[in-house]
Amino acid sequence: MIKQEESKSRDAILKRLARVEGQVRGIQAMITRGDECEAVAQQFSAARKALDKAYQEMLVCLVEDAILSPEQSNQEKLAQVRAIFTKYT
Repeated sequence: MIKQEESKSRDAILKRLARVEGQVRGIQAMITRGDECEAVAQQFSAARKALDKAYQEMLVCLVEDAILSPEQSNQEKLAQVRAIFTKYT
């Protein structure tokens, strides 16, 4: 991955993780206050989706690195992408 793109990707992932962290802290506060279970569940769902999105961006980064590797043949790249999906999904 090109350095500038790598930096943008890293920043986007860190921003998403900070959002997830805030959501989790909010969930903790809701539970401490005794908020309704449905409201807490809704926040759990939002936090999970945000974490899933950050995870997807990280997988894209892994796949891009595999595909853009100049040292590997297309068959090796394909094998690496398959291995990534097998291991992480």
